[in-house]
Amino acid sequence: MRLIDTAKSVLLKNLTLKKGENVLIITDDEKQDIADLFYQAGQELLHETTIVKMQTRKKSGEEPPQLIRSIMKLSDVILCVTEHSLTHTQARKEASEAGARVATMPGVSLDMLENGAISADYDEVQDLTEKYCQHLDRGEEVKLVKGEHELTFSIKNRKSIRSTGVFKQKGASGNVPSGESYIAPIEDSANGTVLIDGAISNIGVLDEPIILKIDSGRLVDATGKDGQKLLDLLGEGDGRTIAEFGIGTNKRARLIGNILEDEKVFGTVHIAFGSNKSFGGTTDAGVHIDCIIKKPSVLIDSQEVLNFN
Repeated sequence: MRLIDTAKSVLLKNLTLKKGENVLIITDDEKQDIADLFYQAGQELLHETTIVKMQTRKKSGEEPPQLIRSIMKLSDVILCVTEHSLTHTQARKEASEAGARVATMPGVSLDMLENGAISADYDEVQDLTEKYCQHLDRGEEVKLVKGEHELTFSIKNRKSIRSTGVFKQKGASGNVPSGESYIAPIEDSANGTVLIDGAISNIGVLDEPIILKIDSGRLVDATGKDGQKLLDLLGEGDGRTIAEFGIGTNKRARLIGNILEDEKVFGTVHIAFGSNKSFGGTTDAGVHIDCIIKKPSVLIDSQEVLNFN
């Protein structure tokens, strides 16, 4: 019953479900048991609730089938309970443009429905997210420092995204649970090296840090066995283009090897590679992989915005 209550809370408090709205739940072979909880919650709340299951995607950012893509544009509220993320897909973007409120829960586990980020103080999350988004919106140049490694990139004229986990307006979308301020860097502007010491989506918590080398926005080298796994996930094409810079704003989030929660941890930032067309960039690569950095320093236009060292 506690899990059903959590599912109801997500629909009512996070997705702000309103009288007369329909609910679409998208799931796959890996996450159907959890999706069924939300299906039951929608029924108990007396809303027209539909659940559709697809084959598990191979990686985050891969598009769902065309049939599901079409159904999404007819829905009021959409909850994506899947193994891999649909957040940065054209299907999600089209559904948002059609007015649907879309929450994505890639890799969500039963533990995550009971503990951690989902139990956050969402007023605090919204305040922190707004604070960092204002810095991003005013800024032009970002410098990310971790240890002896520095990465610089431009965010000039790009608009940040406030991912608070609370969706009130038509077309609003993001993760549940959430808590991040993120932006699409100028795709060819990133240069330098960055130390990744937290986690990587589709890989998990790292046993040892890896170093990424980025030249003119493209990932050209990654150290260690996990670095090679990252390169393999991204492929040889546009998947290696820098896509995102994000700041975690959820103080209840934990680093657990699940990117849905990992990238929300307060005290971390993340960079991602691959698709970013769905949130203000130009790349449509069919993949989106996030890399978490613990306790870095971040300067925007030479002003220190974060320093956890």
